[in-house]
Amino acid sequence: MNESLHRHLSLQRSPQWTISLQMGFLHLLPLLCFCCVTGRCEDSLATPLPYSSFSSSSVYGRGYGAGYAKLNRKQGAGGWSPLDTDRYQWLQVDLGSRKQVVAIATQGRYSSSDWTSKYRLLYSDAQRNWRPYLQDGNIWTFEGNRNSEDVVRQELQHAILTRYIRFIPLEWNKDGRIGVRLELYGCSYWADVISFDGTGIISYRFRSKKMKIVKDVITLKFRTTVRDGVLLHGEGQQGDYISLELSRARLLLSINLGSSEYGSIQGHTTVASGSLLDDDHWHSVVIERYRRNINFTLDHHTKHFRTNGEFDHLDLDYEVKSRNLTFSCVESSSSPVFFNSTSFLQLPGQSNGDTLSVSLSFRTWNPSGLLMFTELADGWVELGLVEGKVTVYMNVTQKKNTRIEISSGSSLNDGQWHSVHLNALENHAMLTVDGDEASTVRTAIPIQVQTGGVYFFGGGDSRSLQRSFQGCMQMIHIDDHLVDLRAVEQGLIGTFENVTLDMCAIIDRCVPNHCEHGGECSQTWDTFSCNCSGTGYTGATCHSPLYQQSCEEYELQGQSSGAYWIDPDGSGPIAPFRVHCDMTEETVWTTLRNNLSPQTPVSSHDQYGKAVLQITYNATDEQVSKQTSQSCSFVSSRYGVPFTWWVGRANEKHFYWGGSGPGIQKCACGIENNCTDPGHFCNCDAELRAWKEDAGLLLYKDHLPVSQVVVGDTSKSGSEAKLTVGPLKCRGDRSYWNAASFTSPASSVHFQSFPGETSTDISFYFKTSSPHGVFLESVGGSSRLHIQIRGGSVVLLTLEVGGELVQLSVHSPRPLNDDEWHRVQVEKNIKEAVLVLDGRHREVRAARTQAHAKLELYTDLFLGASSGQRSFLGCMRALRINGVIFDLERRAAETPGVSPGCQGHCSRYEMHCRNGGKCVEQYNGYSCDCSLTAYDGPFCTDDVGGYFETGTLVRYDFLPDMGAPVPDEMKGSPGWGLSGEANLTREELVFSFSTHSAPSILVYISSRTQDSLAVVLRQNGTLQIRYSLGGLMEPFTIDIDRRNMANGQPHSVNITRSFREIRLQLDHYPLSTYTLPETSDVHFNLVKSIFLGKVFETGQIDPVLIERYNTPGFVGCLSRVQFNSVAPLKAALRSGMTAPVSTHGILVPSNCGASPLTIPPMSSAHDPWHSETAGSVFPFKEEKKRADGVNRNSAIIGGIISVVIFSVLCILVFVVRHTFRHKGSYHTNEAKGAESADCADAAIIVNDPAFTETIDESKREWFI
Repeated sequence: MNESLHRHLSLQRSPQWTISLQMGFLHLLPLLCFCCVTGRCEDSLATPLPYSSFSSSSVYGRGYGAGYAKLNRKQGAGGWSPLDTDRYQWLQVDLGSRKQVVAIATQGRYSSSDWTSKYRLLYSDAQRNWRPYLQDGNIWTFEGNRNSEDVVRQELQHAILTRYIRFIPLEWNKDGRIGVRLELYGCSYWADVISFDGTGIISYRFRSKKMKIVKDVITLKFRTTVRDGVLLHGEGQQGDYISLELSRARLLLSINLGSSEYGSIQGHTTVASGSLLDDDHWHSVVIERYRRNINFTLDHHTKHFRTNGEFDHLDLDYEVKSRNLTFSCVESSSSPVFFNSTSFLQLPGQSNGDTLSVSLSFRTWNPSGLLMFTELADGWVELGLVEGKVTVYMNVTQKKNTRIEISSGSSLNDGQWHSVHLNALENHAMLTVDGDEASTVRTAIPIQVQTGGVYFFGGGDSRSLQRSFQGCMQMIHIDDHLVDLRAVEQGLIGTFENVTLDMCAIIDRCVPNHCEHGGECSQTWDTFSCNCSGTGYTGATCHSPLYQQSCEEYELQGQSSGAYWIDPDGSGPIAPFRVHCDMTEETVWTTLRNNLSPQTPVSSHDQYGKAVLQITYNATDEQVSKQTSQSCSFVSSRYGVPFTWWVGRANEKHFYWGGSGPGIQKCACGIENNCTDPGHFCNCDAELRAWKEDAGLLLYKDHLPVSQVVVGDTSKSGSEAKLTVGPLKCRGDRSYWNAASFTSPASSVHFQSFPGETSTDISFYFKTSSPHGVFLESVGGSSRLHIQIRGGSVVLLTLEVGGELVQLSVHSPRPLNDDEWHRVQVEKNIKEAVLVLDGRHREVRAARTQAHAKLELYTDLFLGASSGQRSFLGCMRALRINGVIFDLERRAAETPGVSPGCQGHCSRYEMHCRNGGKCVEQYNGYSCDCSLTAYDGPFCTDDVGGYFETGTLVRYDFLPDMGAPVPDEMKGSPGWGLSGEANLTREELVFSFSTHSAPSILVYISSRTQDSLAVVLRQNGTLQIRYSLGGLMEPFTIDIDRRNMANGQPHSVNITRSFREIRLQLDHYPLSTYTLPETSDVHFNLVKSIFLGKVFETGQIDPVLIERYNTPGFVGCLSRVQFNSVAPLKAALRSGMTAPVSTHGILVPSNCGASPLTIPPMSSAHDPWHSETAGSVFPFKEEKKRADGVNRNSAIIGGIISVVIFSVLCILVFVVRHTFRHKGSYHTNEAKGAESADCADAAIIVNDPAFTETIDESKREWFI
């Protein structure tokens, strides 16, 4: 027996030798099979069989017998046809012994209209407990014939081992009958089978007393009807072990390659696979281990994992004991019944009995369903599953429809076998679930039981309010007698409808788990669903990322700085993690913080005098590595070369520090030759009794992040060290802007294959001006994926999976060929296909599970033209498939007709050129043209303003042929023009100011006629707007006389006129509307000049302005002044701008007129400017004028004193820091040009490409 075991129960340990091991402590009845199949498995299995090996449910006639159903045979009637043409027919083939079947081929009945177009296969080893052929976790339906002569062959995805096969017709020719001729292909199969009785153990002695194994390969097959028990176990004296066991009908592999003595390293690892393995069918197991890497395969589903701990060898003892075994296969006595939603089984029982006794076992996924129904002489009894509990309803009609309810158990819809026993006698009823007598529920009933003699199982009675049962039953007992289901099948007792006898076709739709990224799977009989809460993913299978891929993407969506979750690989395996996004600069920065506090004292050390500080981040190494496409910086301090180093990526030691580079082993001061001790290359090596610091930026991103710092020589008497490791900072997102331009209808980019898997997602951005074209096409085997734009407003997705064609289309309400960026997202998973356009427009199509569960490999991916079709013309960027970014720019550079990069960054979801700035396309981004705005800065958000001294004025002249420029959004409106002769009926004046000076002129706009617009501050500091458009004796004035605006606070003014309507927006207060008198003209004729601060012009001018407000002039700040699209103040302050502007007096650039408001917001109820409070008395009085003057003088004196005190404090701080500079910080400088380097090391750093992306001084973080 040992020789046989050595041949078949083998574990491959290494290439040098093979030893065998098989140990099992079993408390169940599994059958373990160790097999071997050699040679080509393509033999014809059905043709050589005798006529008697074929049987069927029925025969249409003498020449239509099952024995004539051989491929290409013409004997008899040329094939098998049953008497009835319905779904209850079957053709059975007895292969004589267990065979391995790999394929089936079918034909229709010879020269007839009888053929089968769809069918299923069942198989069994003993003509009972039939199992349906499953593929991709589903009962598989095969495509059959379309005529009577063509041979259609179907390969089995997984070979089956069986003796008996049943062919089940599902669909057939509507103009004929069921007809078939078939052939089965495969080969002989041999195996040694061992039967365990629950106490048996098999042992084997190794050739050496101890085995220290690096590589294992374990293979076995088993079958059982019991859900718990050990299949294999081996262990060693050092605590190593390997164990394979069933737990709740799932297979658990436990392995331990070793744990440390004190438990600091735990090696125990357990992985579960499969479910419903107590189905009395064969299951194959393969365990492959090489060191800590393990492939655990159950029924062709493989899990890859690494064991815990740090050990690689499996140390096992050399001997285990054995007990009695039998080399035979005991068949199970149970015979299951399979119910679908329309099934019922009717069975007889004892009539007029005084005892009701029914018991059965069931398994299901549905929380509710009818198990049994029977009539009583005075009512009826229902036994069912309600919300996972077994519930009994007894309706007693004799007592005015008294209803009695008892229930027991919970969560019994878990797919496991559960037993139920209902017993009612005399005046009591008892319900027992899973044989637990201690939890039996008892209740009194008001009548004496008298049975009716007919029992319905699964459904069949209309009086029951419960839904039909879907699942399996077995061990059905009525009146304590086991029901003979074979007699039921032969029609000797009872009856049934849509019931499959001797088969349990329950499927665990959550194994394998199609819920990705840790999603929780739950199921009913028909489908499964995924709970994605807390995973960071969404969708039907938790496949699509919930968060954006980078801070750059958040910024482009209009978000502001803050903490965000990012998912750099999208639907890939790396989980999202939390970062801080800084969006205040033109470049977006991503920050990962660590656990080390600034200025952490380095105190504890080992016996060698070295202190080790571990640095951890709020992200794993794998998550950080996904940021390597971004420029990274690190702020750090170091002490004690060569005793001190830091550890970066890949656990490599590095001896360079901030401001230095790889291999130089110097600090920044060593590069710049300004260290405290010229004999050392770092300040901290000077060994002075004073604090010194080396600080700077680590810029070589392939070495980051810092994971450990080792500080040496800390045990020296009097020495002391402090360490600061700043956050990891990464900027930008190159992959988000990775783009290619398609310039020809024949342009295309080709990529190699990518795995489609059961879930595939594709995401990209595009911009085009063409109404038609192909974006993407990928083909592979029987699969095809095609995305195109059609008609300029429709995106069409075509999917072909497993011969099934699915088309989804999304229509956009606005044109897609508008040369703006649009986003396409596609997801195909086992449940549905989804097409999303621009994140808003969406179409979902439920998938046919049988097809979409298939694993596909797309052999070629084409972007643009493919298969002779027209390519889309335009740009594509940020192409991501299954979490992998495709490098469009690199491939475009190698492909004719396609160019890297793309013009079109401006047209996207959220434009960041503010305040009327114009977006200008660049190669790999965009810039904002602020020339026609009153703002500056990268996004036209920086205020441009100036401080006006006494007598200062700014004058902007409109040329006669230029006129007043018009805002883009108002071009084409009546009254606007581009010529100097235009008569304006609309204008907009916007500015902000702050001052203590009153009266004064803020803005004055003149014309070549007597038309004008003036905004002034009156004597009491209130605002007045003066419109003179002709037709009136005096200018139309708007007096805002309820607030002193000359209070030193910043105020914003927006005046917009459209014909007679004038709208005024002042600060944060409600919008006010005024109307010009009917006698006033509505045209502002021939605009000539804009004056700021003071008016200096010849000709007829409003005399009130000159007399009351023009002297001595405005003193204070003006900012963001803009009249239509003219910014006169900006033109005056920007020397590089060519504009007809002049300045008189002293004008100092300042944005003091646009600083944030310090006046708190006021409600309309308390706002004195609000129209409803127009009659109230404003508390400002003229006699406060002198007080204002005093306040102004006091403010000036106080400001001077503050400046003096602040200057003194700054000088003191500088002196103290200079005096104690040995306890201060040394900051490295920015990288300078190589030509200005002071030494060779500095020149290396300057010329190293890894250091070209240095960080501006404003972007650095310094820890002092």
